[in-house]
Amino acid sequence: MSESTEAARAVTRHAYGDDPSQYGELHLPSGTPHGVVVVVHGGFWKAQYDADALGTPLARSLAGHGWAAWNLEYRRVGTGPGGGGGAPETFDDVAAGIDLLATLDLDTSTVVTLGHSAGGHLAAWAAARGRYGWADEVPVTHVISQAGVLDLRAGEELGGGAATALLGHPPTEADERFDPAQQVPLAVPVWCVHARDDEDVPFEQSASYVERATAAGADATLIEVEGGHFGVVDTGSAAWTRQLELLADVTQDT
Repeated sequence: MSESTEAARAVTRHAYGDDPSQYGELHLPSGTPHGVVVVVHGGFWKAQYDADALGTPLARSLAGHGWAAWNLEYRRVGTGPGGGGGAPETFDDVAAGIDLLATLDLDTSTVVTLGHSAGGHLAAWAAARGRYGWADEVPVTHVISQAGVLDLRAGEELGGGAATALLGHPPTEADERFDPAQQVPLAVPVWCVHARDDEDVPFEQSASYVERATAAGADATLIEVEGGHFGVVDTGSAAWTRQLELLADVTQDT
C-alpha cells in the first residue's frame, strides 16, 4: 500500500500571507478526495528546514492514495529565508494556513493534520487552537503525530534547545497555549506514531502524551513502528504504510 494507487491531478500554490513562507501547496488526487490531510513538516521549527524537501514526498503519496494534501509552509525560527517565526508567529501561520482551506473549493468535513517531529507538535496544537484565541474556521477532525515533540517542557533540550528558541524562553506551565501536553484532552482522535529506536525525539514523548490524554478521557492511540526518527516519513516504509491504513480507517468512519 506504500505505492501510489492513483495519479495526482494537479499541484497549485496558494499564499495565506505576504511573507515568502506563508503558503501551502495543494496536491489533488485524480478523483474526488477522501478528505484533506494537512502536512506539517518538522525540523525543530528551524528556518533551514522547509516544506518542499520534507513535506512534498508525503503530499505526493497522499494524493496518490486519494487525499487532497495541503503541504503547509510557515515561518520558522531564525533569520534569513524561512525565518521570522517563533511564538506566536509560527502558530499564527499554521492557524491561518489551515483556515485558507475554506477558500479552496474543498470539502473540509474531514481535515487530518499530519506532522513530523516539530510538525507533530504543530499538528496536535492545531486541533486545540480555537481554545486559545486563534481562529479555527476549518477545524481539525483527526491528528496523526509522527514522532512528535508533544511535551515542550520534557523536550526542552531536544534539537539544541529548540523549544526555548521557539518560545523565546524555556517552556513552563505558563505556556499551555503552545504546548500539546498541557492541552489534553483534545476533542478529536489522535494517533501518535513513533519508533522506540528514535534517536532524535524520544519514544516517551508519544507514550507519555497518550497516557496523559487517555487518562483525561481523550481518544488517543500509540502506534509503535520501526525505522527510527525518519522511518515515519519514508513513503516506502512499513511505518508509512501503517499511517495510510490509519487514514483508510478515517474514511470508513466518516
